Amino acid sequence: MEKLILITPTEKYCDEIISYREEFLREGGSMDGCGSLRRMENPYDWLKQVESFSKPETVPENFVVSTQFIYVRESDNRIVGMIQVRHYFNEFLEKYAGNIGYCVRPSERRKGYAKRMLRDCLPYCRKIGLSKVLISCIDSNEASRRTILSNGGVYESTVFEPKESVNLERYWIDLK
Repeated sequence: MEKLILITPTEKYCDEIISYREEFLREGGSMDGCGSLRRMENPYDWLKQVESFSKPETVPENFVVSTQFIYVRESDNRIVGMIQVRHYFNEFLEKYAGNIGYCVRPSERRKGYAKRMLRDCLPYCRKIGLSKVLISCIDSNEASRRTILSNGGVYESTVFEPKESVNLERYWIDLK
């Protein structure tokens, strides 16, 4: 089995961050769990934003402290996915998004990476004091639903998110 590591992004991965972003822009798909990467051409700007979100004293108003991870295949240093952990909720996160957002690079899908990435992230959630995490997915995203369920997700409800005009299924994972 391939060795994958969950790490915080650094300047060392700037070329990979650019490649990851460009693939999503070319192939399409949501970039959940990447913060503002879709809108940021310069990876250094994105890394600065990631850093600012990581501390209570620098997180922008109306946002929450979050930790950004990249999921790297060790054999070739390729970013196969990204996952973001939000340490607590604001109104939007509590109702729609949850504690965790993630995505897998389009060319790396259907290899089980999302399931492994979420599993590898849960110990960190425990470490920062979360006893359970909320994760949501679009109701038509069967792959994400399976990823959440395979990691112990328990369905709570479906809500309509008006800005994107989508139905989101909400799942809780107990970390106790």
